[in-house]
Amino acid sequence: MSISERRTDRLVNPDSNEGLPAFLARRPGIESGFMIAHVVSASLLNEAKVLAHPASVDSIPTSGGKEDHVSMGMTGALKLRTIVDNAENVIAIELLAAAEGLEHRRPLKAGVGVERAFAVLRFHRASAHGRSRSI
Repeated sequence: MSISERRTDRLVNPDSNEGLPAFLARRPGIESGFMIAHVVSASLLNEAKVLAHPASVDSIPTSGGKEDHVSMGMTGALKLRTIVDNAENVIAIELLAAAEGLEHRRPLKAGVGVERAFAVLRFHRASAHGRSRSI
């Protein structure tokens, strides 16, 4: 997940994005582009790091002291579910930023696989906006 956030930073950071507009903004200075999306990505990554702290290190005796070491397995499972959700969102932000970066490089074309992924992303974007088009 961390590497995905770092790749997003490379796409939006004007000091490292090799000619792309700052934050992939279509109208730099008027709109913020993917600046806030990157902040969200960093925040989700930070939350995942905090949640990665093992729940078992803070065991509490239960059952009248008969269970002196409780695994806290359910707490760990719930934390894992949140980490997975966060990872999905961080990767989605990276994919959207990468697609926007490709838009700024047109008319150049990427490789066949990247162009297919780009078409799928743009198809879903169009569908989400009430427009349907085929891939």
